[in-house]
Amino acid sequence: MTFSSKALGMKICLSLLSILVCFCGLNAQTRKPKPAVKDSLSSEAFMRVIDETLNAYYADFANQSNFDSIINALEYEPNTIPVVSDEVYCQRLEKMNEITPFHLDCNSISLSTIRFFASNRRSFAKVVLGRSALYFDMYEEALAKYDLPIELKYLSVIESGLRPQVKSPAGALGLWQFMYGTGKMYGLNENSYIDERMDPVKETDAACRYLKKLFGIYGDWNLALAAYNAGPGNINKAIRRSGGKRTYWEVRPFLPRETQGYVPNFIAAAYLLTYHAEHNIEPAPAKIHYYQLDTMCLTKGLHMSTIASLIDWTVDDIKTLNPIYKAQYIPFSQPNQCIAGPLTKIGKLVSLEDSLYKLENSLYGSSGKLTPLPVENIADTNEVVAVETPVNNPTNKEYVYHKVKSGETLSSIARKYNVTNSQITKYNRLRSSRVTRGQTLKIPQKTTTSIAPPIITPPVKKDSLTTTMGTIYYDSSVTVFHIVQRNESLTVIAGKYNTTVEKIKELNGLKDNWLNIGQKLKVNTVIKLSKPGLVKTEVIKTEPVVPKPNVPKPVVPKAEVKKYYKVKSGDLFGRIADKHGLTPAQLQKLNPGIKPDRINVGQEIRVK
Repeated sequence: MTFSSKALGMKICLSLLSILVCFCGLNAQTRKPKPAVKDSLSSEAFMRVIDETLNAYYADFANQSNFDSIINALEYEPNTIPVVSDEVYCQRLEKMNEITPFHLDCNSISLSTIRFFASNRRSFAKVVLGRSALYFDMYEEALAKYDLPIELKYLSVIESGLRPQVKSPAGALGLWQFMYGTGKMYGLNENSYIDERMDPVKETDAACRYLKKLFGIYGDWNLALAAYNAGPGNINKAIRRSGGKRTYWEVRPFLPRETQGYVPNFIAAAYLLTYHAEHNIEPAPAKIHYYQLDTMCLTKGLHMSTIASLIDWTVDDIKTLNPIYKAQYIPFSQPNQCIAGPLTKIGKLVSLEDSLYKLENSLYGSSGKLTPLPVENIADTNEVVAVETPVNNPTNKEYVYHKVKSGETLSSIARKYNVTNSQITKYNRLRSSRVTRGQTLKIPQKTTTSIAPPIITPPVKKDSLTTTMGTIYYDSSVTVFHIVQRNESLTVIAGKYNTTVEKIKELNGLKDNWLNIGQKLKVNTVIKLSKPGLVKTEVIKTEPVVPKPNVPKPVVPKAEVKKYYKVKSGDLFGRIADKHGLTPAQLQKLNPGIKPDRINVGQEIRVK
């Protein structure tokens, strides 16, 4: 074969190869793609998987503490108390001072307090570290909102030991120990069913505003802490007596005895909770973490026992996470009252919300407070009790828009619109609970239908006079028995039955206000036997109930009994007055020869 014939053969082979390549490319372009794999998860199931994954991640993250590694590295024996030199204490305090605006001074007073905490407050530190998992994240969020030092979270530790229901002898209440008057001043309300001083979120917000105000007055955080404990009046008095000094350690000798130890206690608590591992202190297990909580707002009054009957959630656990409620009843209010709980529990409640209110109505009646009585037990009545059917206003919008403002969180937005954090997260496909200022969120709205009330025709009686259209109420005075529950007082019980404390005491022969759990009380109350609505009925001719004349009992004058109180360490004149239901002026009137600012331990003061 010649060279030309070889070249021709090669040319033919290349041509055939190019045709084959073109054909394959054309075939590849016209071939149909494989159908995409169908997602087996619905949007709801997908969000549930994401929630569970995040919860598992946070649980692992929470357990990745370094205290175990520190304790193991130092090779501590169980329950041993390490010996730490003053030099090491001062070095650690100096390290803390580098990252805080507080003056955590290392002097003889603070060192002796730290040594006492490290030796005698170890169990306290262990328990508080376990409780901190529920509160410290929330504290830090609120402190950041008001641009306050993060170390202020330790102030709640020395105030209440992180127990929201603890009450001091002087009447201070809650995690931050607000007095009644101070709480009112900062918008913390109280009635027979709730006390917002025991609401962790609301009282923390109030404490942040109060502390920011005190720092604005003194410009020194140690003096602001002292004012939080003793009040600005006592601090100003100490400043004047010191000759105008403006630091805590300079005015400390002129402060009340309790306040002289307040700032050293704060320094010791901050130190020990920061360096607990170095002191061989292992935190108690946390029952629940802050990130595991969700909230649900209620559109009707509700008993906690109803929730416990519907889902596996005990009344004690509900009260622990919702200390704002004095009793086991959550009243209806505007804005609506909310409950906090684990994500799984709140998720179940939201899905069973309609069943929840129906169960409440069947257990306690539509009034939400009294257990319904059988008709035969109600005196002087021949009527049929109407069942109330609520009429809801129809809404057409599935959601509304909300623009996030400065300082708002996902939880605060959810409370504002009476929805849960999870609902907002699902509607907006959020990957975390963080929201930013200016962000626009879709807020789901509840869709309801309008239901007309039924027409009820009571039985006709022979002596009926006329037929009318309208609403008729039948009031009947009855005596019921009430079993005293935990945290119930005579005031709470009287509020439930629309009566007075005096009437309950008289009916049961009580000489004082003390009650025991499980005690049975007789209570007179008035029940309305029909409800408002369109009712066709026969007007019944009945004899009016003539109330018995209220003849006042003769008042027998009692001999005046004097009562004295022995002053204890840390007592202040004003607090002694408040403890015994008196004003400082009234206490001064009972003790004309005593100077309020010069009382001594062991001194007897007349209080009655």
